[in-house]
Amino acid sequence: MTMQPPYRLVIVVRADPVICGHSGEARNLAEAALSRGFTDVRIVTWPLDRLEEAGLPLKPLDSVLPYSPGITVERPGPVGDYKVPDGRFLAGLTGRLVELFTDGVPTVALSLYLSPHALAVADAVRVARATGLPVNVTTVAEAVGSDVTNVVRSCIEEDRFGAAAHVLATYLGNDVCLAVSRYTRDLVVACAQEVDERHGTRFAAQCEERIGISYPAIDTRAYTDLDDTAVEAALAARGLERDGYVLFLSRLAAAKGVDDLIDGFARSEASAGTRLVIAGRGPEAQELREYAAASPVADRVLFLDDVDDAEKPLLMAGCAAFVLPSKPRPEFVETFGIALVEKMLAGGGPVVTTETGGIGEAVGDHATIVGIEDPDGIADAIDEAVLRSSAADRLLRAEAARAYALQFDRAHVLDGILQQVWSARAVTAIGA
Repeated sequence: MTMQPPYRLVIVVRADPVICGHSGEARNLAEAALSRGFTDVRIVTWPLDRLEEAGLPLKPLDSVLPYSPGITVERPGPVGDYKVPDGRFLAGLTGRLVELFTDGVPTVALSLYLSPHALAVADAVRVARATGLPVNVTTVAEAVGSDVTNVVRSCIEEDRFGAAAHVLATYLGNDVCLAVSRYTRDLVVACAQEVDERHGTRFAAQCEERIGISYPAIDTRAYTDLDDTAVEAALAARGLERDGYVLFLSRLAAAKGVDDLIDGFARSEASAGTRLVIAGRGPEAQELREYAAASPVADRVLFLDDVDDAEKPLLMAGCAAFVLPSKPRPEFVETFGIALVEKMLAGGGPVVTTETGGIGEAVGDHATIVGIEDPDGIADAIDEAVLRSSAADRLLRAEAARAYALQFDRAHVLDGILQQVWSARAVTAIGA
């Protein structure tokens, strides 16, 4: 699917260096857009110092891969001074969007995370149209799990109707409404239904009718056909051997179940001859290091906090098993599981995970499922992968998992989004 230039894609997101699957998704959609005829691709995001002040887990800046020519990352500065207690950075972001929306270039504006990105896009479109200048913008809002668990759900629990209505109405005000999984879609509808029942609104029916599903976009080529020499070199640099370690690679947060993994690894027979590699950064990093230090397998646990995007698939390809025992928490529920799909693409040992949230949609039938907060189940799954599986069986499973995961290729995902965009533009044209 291609188009005639000029055409612009604007993605509003918490972008690199934030450690988040949707930061990577934004990069992948931007790169795919270049191959689909977009002549100008912008990622509009937050200044680096603001990301640091917010306490978000960040990659080392020197590990962030460059974007292709044609992709511009913009980080608008704040508007106003100390007399504006909050909203200064949001004002800067919104103002830049107004400028992009009023320069005459037909634009698709995609916001990942409803709050505050979809709110900024909606405000920018309203202001752009108020200027009287030509505006040709189609808006797409993609809801992720934390939009519900961290924003709408908290509004419901605190009975803050206005804030919940603000997010839901803004979401539905977009030309195209998407969710990153069926689980996320159902969660949004359920929350909207709860708001309706309390306050007599009519959000749920609209959500049910309008929200489509767009799974996260992944650069599959970065994980397939890896060079064996590169894999061996990466492992040697870390003091690791192929099939000699169990790998966790994700954000270090309570919902990821790393404590359960440490306990499960300690209880496994395989721990005597393998290592546990925990790669990532996050708010629980120090606590997890202390937890592992008190474990009977402390000398077998290796923490890595400097794995970059180039090394990640190599570590995935060389592991004996990849374990992400995610569990639901009030502040976060795994709504898809991007890291699991990346691991399935990279090959190597099997994926071990739980059925939390949208993980089942990410892995299909191609993972070993353990219970939530189930160290004994994790131990058994590790032993099965490391001690009781033949090389032929592991290869067969890896090939099937990769074939399933290829459906999440970034070009395919972007094409699906664009089909909905063109349909929305056609309806708008008919209505006009």
